[in-house]
Amino acid sequence: MKTFKFIATICAITLLSCKPNNPLPDPLEAGWNNQAVCELIKENDKVRVLKCTFPPNVGHERHYHKEHFGYTLAGGTFRIKDTTGVREVDIPTGYDFYNEKVEWHEVLNIGETTAVFLIVEPK
Repeated sequence: MKTFKFIATICAITLLSCKPNNPLPDPLEAGWNNQAVCELIKENDKVRVLKCTFPPNVGHERHYHKEHFGYTLAGGTFRIKDTTGVREVDIPTGYDFYNEKVEWHEVLNIGETTAVFLIVEPK
C-alpha cells in the first residue's frame, strides 16, 4: 500500500508541475515571412533578453509571451491584433511596458521608420 501511495504522489506531482504547451511560438521563435525579427542578446538561469527589430511593413507573426518587461529603443506605428481586437498605436521611443503574460498577439509596423524593442523575460 505504501508503494502505491508513493507512486500516486509522484504521478500527481509530475502532472501538476507540467506546464501547459502553447501551440504558438514564443517571440524568439516567431518571425515574419520565415525571417527572424528577434535576436537573443542574453540568456542565463535568471533572465532572457531579446532585441526585436521591425523595419516598415515588417511584423511579428502570431505568438505568445510569458511575463516580460519591454523597452522601446526606437518607436514606430503598429497595427496590433490580439484577444481584444485590432488597433493602431504609435509607440514612442523610450516607452516601457510590463505584462504578466500575453495569450497571443500579432503586430505589423505600418509606419515609415524602423522600430526596435528590448524584451526582458525573467525565468
